[in-house]
Amino acid sequence: MTDFPVLTFIIFAPAVGAGIVLLVPGNRSEISKAIGYLTTAATAGLSFYMLWHFETGTGKLQFVEEHDWFGDTGVSYIVGVDGISVFMVVLTAVVFPLGLLASQQLEIRVKAYTFWFLILETAIMGIFLAVDLIAFFIFWELLLVPMYFIIAGWGHENRVYAAMKFFLFTMAGSAFLFASILALGFLHQSATGNLTFDYRVLMEWTGLAYATEVWLFLGFMVSFAVKAPLFPFHTWLPDVHTEAPTFGSVVLAGVLLKMGAYGFLRFSFTLFPDASVDLAPLLLVLSVIGIIYGAIVAARQRDLKRLIAYSSISHIGFLVLGVFTLTTIGLDGAVVIMISHALTTGALFLIVGFLDERTHTRIMSELKGIWRAAPVLGGLFLFATFAGIGVPGLSGFVGEFLALLATFVVHRWYAVVAAIGVILAAVYMLYAFQQSFTGVPKGVTEGLKDLNLREICVIAPLLLL
Repeated sequence: MTDFPVLTFIIFAPAVGAGIVLLVPGNRSEISKAIGYLTTAATAGLSFYMLWHFETGTGKLQFVEEHDWFGDTGVSYIVGVDGISVFMVVLTAVVFPLGLLASQQLEIRVKAYTFWFLILETAIMGIFLAVDLIAFFIFWELLLVPMYFIIAGWGHENRVYAAMKFFLFTMAGSAFLFASILALGFLHQSATGNLTFDYRVLMEWTGLAYATEVWLFLGFMVSFAVKAPLFPFHTWLPDVHTEAPTFGSVVLAGVLLKMGAYGFLRFSFTLFPDASVDLAPLLLVLSVIGIIYGAIVAARQRDLKRLIAYSSISHIGFLVLGVFTLTTIGLDGAVVIMISHALTTGALFLIVGFLDERTHTRIMSELKGIWRAAPVLGGLFLFATFAGIGVPGLSGFVGEFLALLATFVVHRWYAVVAAIGVILAAVYMLYAFQQSFTGVPKGVTEGLKDLNLREICVIAPLLLL
């Protein structure tokens, strides 16, 4: 362990970079980009430093920093990292410099884009590292602002509608979360005389009545289910993915969709253990519905980006399924899915984004023979597809196999039904590849340029991991 406040630097280094970007003249986009690269690279370096010094074999929070924020209100600045959050922090640190590299061709309002880009990284890092519940909620809400402006400012035709839908859905869920956090803190104060929102203290408190615990669990659940997104709270996701710029989709798939599952793992289990056990069947049912529903709707899509968006709903179902088996194997599988889905789906969105920049279409019927015209692009898409549908030897297989194995042991029929989603995933992804990438190039794919070195450097690290 070290006395260096590495977690604070990881959280606020991007915000400092964003402040410097504000001082750059608007017509000097190259300077704004350079600051963005420097800041995200520095944050990645700090994350690797943290990972290198992280002690395995313990479930305790590490690198803990604690400072009073608002005196007698019980709100403190407390950050820490453990085995649940450590790889999400490193993943975020890897995704952001790659995302900036993917956005290198951007020429419209580069200064504003870089500013919101860096503020978004600060919010995400704060969510994964905050230990105080109010601090966690502040970062949870801060996330909405940069994501809204990124979608609305640099998305596609219906970007404002999609950004507003994302904002309203997430805000509605957050209202339940905030009310539940306040209720938990004040109930603790009423019972003990100590007002605190420190997760470590509230986790050890056993004074909640069972009925109250259930209601608070449901309050947290609504917010986490919207972010996941879990059926039936998912309807914002396809529109947002379709209209978001390429990097927005990568962040959504890679990081934002994991926050709901992270919330269940971090807070719901430990704060409301009895309710988590008793309400697990409800979450299992919603997960299985989401797996099958997402797969069926994905199979009906003809827009590659919407297909990948609906496939995310199905994959998140496997993630939550693993979590609520309440077994070690299931939880391990869920954490692997959190990382794997970010890498594979992030790569798929990047490839489709680069393809859209070249052809100005994502409709499968308008795309033929891509693999012959652009063999590197086609090969990387196929590799990401294999990882996403769970071909053995790749990360997608490991996570979903562990989640299904755990489910089969404790709730056999849930696993049997959920396994249909694995088959459907292979069907719709391979069909999409066949329709778009095989055959003879025609129309917009004739003379299609292959991926350049910059684009390969963006995608290759994700697929290698």
